[in-house]
Amino acid sequence: MSDAASAIIPPTKSRNLRACLLCSIIQTSADFRSIGCPNCEEILQLKDNPDRILACTTSYFDGMIALIDPETSWVARWQRTAKYARGMYAARVKGRVPEDVEAELDSRGIKYRPRDQSDQD
Repeated sequence: MSDAASAIIPPTKSRNLRACLLCSIIQTSADFRSIGCPNCEEILQLKDNPDRILACTTSYFDGMIALIDPETSWVARWQRTAKYARGMYAARVKGRVPEDVEAELDSRGIKYRPRDQSDQD
């Protein structure tokens, strides 16, 4: 996490933040456990599943983007989050979704694009 983000978020809170490996939304572990991912819950099934939260989210991410109006934001288009829920998103996350999630996406005809920017077009 960047120094600027650390300065804004109290240290006791920032170490509990995790980013979804599929959509990059940032929430606390407790939020992922209680409500799941607002964008990916159908596929990831994080709600009430601590093991799945550890596998499908990461505490290693760079930058934070506040997404307030996803449909009109050029940043949302650039980050591929224009159709996602409002919230805080990581600019880049470290890691990939598990193989079973990639297989599920493939079976639905969805191309997985990692959020670590390793798969640039």
